[in-house]
Amino acid sequence: MNSTEENILIKRTFTDVITDYYQLTKPGITMSVVVSMLVGFILGSGANINLSVLIHALIGTYLIAAGTGAHNQFMERKLDGLMKRTSKRPLADRRIGSKNGMIYSLTLIFSGLFYLILMVNPVAGTVSFVTMLIYLAAYTPMKQVSSINIAIGSIPGALPPVGGWAAATGNIAEPGMWLLFGIMFLWQVPHVLSIAWLCKDDYSSAGFKMLPKNDDQGYKTTFWSLLCVMGIFPVTFGLYQLEISGMIFLVLGIIFALGFLAYTIKFGLDRTKANAKQMMFASIAYLPLVWVAVFLDRFISF
Repeated sequence: MNSTEENILIKRTFTDVITDYYQLTKPGITMSVVVSMLVGFILGSGANINLSVLIHALIGTYLIAAGTGAHNQFMERKLDGLMKRTSKRPLADRRIGSKNGMIYSLTLIFSGLFYLILMVNPVAGTVSFVTMLIYLAAYTPMKQVSSINIAIGSIPGALPPVGGWAAATGNIAEPGMWLLFGIMFLWQVPHVLSIAWLCKDDYSSAGFKMLPKNDDQGYKTTFWSLLCVMGIFPVTFGLYQLEISGMIFLVLGIIFALGFLAYTIKFGLDRTKANAKQMMFASIAYLPLVWVAVFLDRFISF
């Protein structure tokens, strides 16, 4: 170890280390996973919410989601170092050693998995395990192979409400649960595409094959974004039609989807980075708003 590295280690406080390990879990994504799981749990529970099971599901889901985010950073630490937007991540910046990062992430993953199996039910544990497996074993390496990674990555991104429903009911056979999956999947594709359009040069420098890399005019990016946002409307209506959610959710869900669609169309008509950023912010706003609509509809109805 040279003197520069020694000085860096000396200056780092306990708080710095804790902060880095926390950032390793991708806290924003992890909390989104937990909230999406909560939505699935509440809708799956109907009129009877088991608070004890819910708390255990939240804990187990948080652990496995945090571990998955951390292990993704472990796997991509060298590539993250090549991109401006990720070069300061703890593993990419070598503030955490790769071995420590691996042990930390795997500990979180398997702690969460066993916790869900033992304290919730095996079905919920299996859904979370499959989510983690697709994300790490399929989506993460596929990012360097083909732009189809966006569709693959949207599968684990859409499974948290399925995990929540499984935690509440012990099964994954009910159609309402898969409509929630549909909303998450259809939302995630344009969300990721907007980020990829904004960061296409950065992604290319690291060798990631996101769709905009081979779509200079943005026609494919626009087509898939519009197709997925348009698909949100029938899925939203389906939740109402099956009486899983009521009129409050239907009205608010349609309004929020229209807002998302408006910014997607704006990007499609003029594919600038400014419009891509607006589409990204519209996608960021859409998901929490639609989940708020779910909660309002659920608790006002009951």
